[in-house]
Amino acid sequence: MQRIIIIAGLSMLLGACSNGDKIYDATGTFEATEVIVSAGTAGKLLALNVEEGQSLEANAVAAIVDTTQLHLKKAQLNAQIQAVMSREPNIPTQIATIQEQIRVAAGEKQRMEILVKAGAAPSKQLDDIVNQIAVLEKQLDAQRTSLMTTAGSIYAEVNPLTLQIAQIDDQLVQSRVLNPIKGTVLTKYAETGEYTAPGKPVYKIADLTEMQLRAYVTGDQLPGIKIGQQVKVLVDSADGQYSEHAGTVSWISDKAEFTPKSIMTKDERANLVYAIKITVPNTGNIKIGMYGEVVF
Repeated sequence: MQRIIIIAGLSMLLGACSNGDKIYDATGTFEATEVIVSAGTAGKLLALNVEEGQSLEANAVAAIVDTTQLHLKKAQLNAQIQAVMSREPNIPTQIATIQEQIRVAAGEKQRMEILVKAGAAPSKQLDDIVNQIAVLEKQLDAQRTSLMTTAGSIYAEVNPLTLQIAQIDDQLVQSRVLNPIKGTVLTKYAETGEYTAPGKPVYKIADLTEMQLRAYVTGDQLPGIKIGQQVKVLVDSADGQYSEHAGTVSWISDKAEFTPKSIMTKDERANLVYAIKITVPNTGNIKIGMYGEVVF
């Protein structure tokens, strides 16, 4: 009986020691901001210069999409514009005849004014010339207006075609897939020779030089945590021990949520917890999805 009591006491002691051995205040998993890159235009991938695990610089050409159809469409639109513009009236040429008639009539008017003043010609002849000039000027205005209306309708036909060419030029630019951020390729979704389309993923990349540890704390812990606070982050190392990293609290959730099943907080009995993010510089040993432990 005494032996049983001793064994039970040792078990309780070991359990107490086990609970006291927990050196962390919260745990979580590491994540990174992942960017899924896609092409801006449809076509065959002529080149795809990425491999999983490869480091890429920002704005590096990651892929090139075939643009043959885009160039053909652009050539077709340019031909349509030329065909429409061939109907554009040459306004100076088409009104030159009436302008010449007005010029001749104006000269005749000057000559007739001299004759009428000298009494060598009746004033009716001068009036007839004045009326003739007035009629010609009205004809000139009407013809100029008609020609300008025709030209305006032609330009109205050309404008949509010009906009389509601008759209194609933009697609030609987007046919060169530029890597958006400096980082490491996580997943490759396509291969050279495959067809792609706008919005269809080509690869996924993330900057792994800084990782985010998403951890959860209880309401009792929350008052002691603030943005910019320096904390200690522990990560399992190969020798079975912990590697220690400096972290900075970069985000605190403004609302509570139920404790995720995979997360152990300082008080496991807490039902509601608050998510926080801790920025941790990565020397290469921290991977996405790894567990980390936080000491405040």
